[in-house]
Amino acid sequence: MKNSLKSAALLIFASITILACSNKNELNTIFPKGEKGSKDLFTGNAYPTGLVDSDSIYNTVVGNVYFEPGARSNWHSHPAGQILIITDGIGYHQIEGKPVEIIKKGSVVKCPPNVRHWHGASADVGLQQLYIVPNTEKGIVNWNEAVTDEVYKSACR
Repeated sequence: MKNSLKSAALLIFASITILACSNKNELNTIFPKGEKGSKDLFTGNAYPTGLVDSDSIYNTVVGNVYFEPGARSNWHSHPAGQILIITDGIGYHQIEGKPVEIIKKGSVVKCPPNVRHWHGASADVGLQQLYIVPNTEKGIVNWNEAVTDEVYKSACR
């Protein structure tokens, strides 16, 4: 009986471990994936979804972006800045002229007003983020050119 309980406990533990490790690269999505983002704004497969539209009371835009591995935004800036909250995965964020930062689940990033930056998933693991753009009366986003493969690959080193 004692050996049966030990065997059963070992079997349950092994099953849980296998299930927990089997989909390491799959993200736990919180919000709907949404439609694929424009090739004019993203490299790779990125799926932005608006969650809160700006209005005269909140003056804030909130949304979610799901980046598949290797996907990233173009360089861009926000007149009033942006806050990113990483809800799953691993990726990169870079403010122009500064080193690339590794971001992962639990990271909170403040992008200063009118400062060019980009963000996206690592080469091997996707990234899911919430974005918050405050004070939308100043504007929401100014999109620029794509992040080159050379800049992106330098983040992967």
